[in-house]
Amino acid sequence: MSLLVRCLILVLLSSAPVAAETIFGAARVVDGDTLAIGDERIRLFGIDAPEHDQSCDRGGQSWACGQAAARVLAAVVGQIRLVCEVQDRDRYGRAVSVCHAGQTDVGEAMVVQGAATAYRRYSMRYVVAETEARAKGRGIWGGAMQSPEAFRHKGGVAGAAGGSAAVRGCAIKGNIGTHGRIYHMPGQADYAATRISPAQGERWFCSQAEARAAGFRKAKR
Repeated sequence: MSLLVRCLILVLLSSAPVAAETIFGAARVVDGDTLAIGDERIRLFGIDAPEHDQSCDRGGQSWACGQAAARVLAAVVGQIRLVCEVQDRDRYGRAVSVCHAGQTDVGEAMVVQGAATAYRRYSMRYVVAETEARAKGRGIWGGAMQSPEAFRHKGGVAGAAGGSAAVRGCAIKGNIGTHGRIYHMPGQADYAATRISPAQGERWFCSQAEARAAGFRKAKR
C-alpha cells in the first residue's frame, strides 16, 4: 500500500463522525433535574429545577418546591428503562442528557408540569413547554419563586440600579442596617428606597416565612 493511500485512509478515519454516547437503564432520582443510572450521574439537559432544600411561595405560604420537583421526576421516570442521549459532560463529570422514558421526553414533562424551568442559558428546547406551564399557573408558576440558579448563588441578584429588581417574582427585600435585619414588603413606606446588596448579606425573599427563617423581621411601616 502506497504512502499516499495510507494518508488518505488516516484522513478519512480521523474525519469520521464519533458515535453519540447513549446511557440506558432504570434510574433513581437524585433531585429535580438529576438522575443516576448505575454509576452514572445524569443532569437533564435544558431544564433547571428548584434545589432540594429550596422553598417557593404560594398564596403567602412557603412550600417545599424542591422536594416536590424530585417527587414529580420520580413519577415521570417510574420503573421504566430510560434512554439518555448524552449532549455534554459538565464540570462535575455528570452526563448532561436528553432522556426518554418510552415516548416521554423527561425534561419536557418536568417543565410542562411546572416542576422545572426551561434553562435558557443552555437551550431553548423547552421554552414552549414553560410558556404553557406559566400560562396555566402549574407548580412553581402558581406563586413566587427565586430562580434555582439564583438560589444556588445564595439569594438575590443585584439589578441594574443597585439591586432594585426582584428575582423571578421574589419581591420581599431583606435589608441589613442600623436597626438590624429588616424585610420590606411591596407597598411599605421604605420599600422603593431600599437597595439590596448581596455582598453585604442582604437578599430577596419569596415569602415572609422565608425572611423570618433567615433572621429578618418585618419593617414597622
